[in-house]
Amino acid sequence: MPLVTSPVERLRARVGDALFTKVAGPQGFEARDRIHLTPGPRWFPPGSPIRRVHADSATFAGGLRALLLQSLHPLAMAGVAGHSGYRGDPWGRLARTSTFLATTTFATADHAQEMVDRVRAVHDRVRGRAPDGRPYRASDPHLLTWVHVAEADSFLAAHQRYGERPLSPAEADEYVAQSGRVARALGAEVVPESVAELGECLRSYRDELAATPEALDTAHFLLREPPLPPVARGPYRLLAAGSVALLPVWARTELDVETWFSRNLGGPAGAVAVRGVRWGLGSAGGRERWASVA
Repeated sequence: MPLVTSPVERLRARVGDALFTKVAGPQGFEARDRIHLTPGPRWFPPGSPIRRVHADSATFAGGLRALLLQSLHPLAMAGVAGHSGYRGDPWGRLARTSTFLATTTFATADHAQEMVDRVRAVHDRVRGRAPDGRPYRASDPHLLTWVHVAEADSFLAAHQRYGERPLSPAEADEYVAQSGRVARALGAEVVPESVAELGECLRSYRDELAATPEALDTAHFLLREPPLPPVARGPYRLLAAGSVALLPVWARTELDVETWFSRNLGGPAGAVAVRGVRWGLGSAGGRERWASVA
């Protein structure tokens, strides 16, 4: 590990360590070594769009945006609130999600399949009724597709706005198709294969989406009171603002986050300073991410 001598770089390294261990869990660095250093074939080749997107620190902003967007489906939110929650174990849930993403993207094909099998077994046990009385189950292909498209759209949007090397239109289509492989492995059945199909799929869910009290509480928790050490709160605020800026206007309105955004960035969501968000991403990323080399 290179010696960091600049005070600014030392600060960014401290912030990066703090954020990475929160996102990836206390064993994140060991898990990263295991994922990358274990020999064997992978699902996706080096340099492919999915590896480029998921290696870039813009995934921090994309992941938070995905959580906010996913919370707007009442049945998906009911499953989270009833079986894991954000307040009870927010970082544990985020670490498990982050490890799943890293494993299926970068690990050996055997390890990727093992991770998918493990998650499918968990999904089979997650079922119940939403506050409005409707039944839900995490293995429902329709809900799995919603979770997938919210993630794919969020990671791609963050990469194209804040990433170091945005994808070309053809590469963006390939990213959507590659991420769909993981969604189908989890049990999703209707999976977009291009950016255009991704947009159409998202729009098809619009009538099902609404901000339940649980979704509003999630947004409040993630944006206003994240359990972070003081050194990480400033960069996190930038990352959170960047995530909110990428949300559709209707989603920001549903989640009632415009006031928070204006107070933290001093302007409307459409006027986010990309350079400021990239500074926050630089603090969160660099060597402190799942893959320093795609």
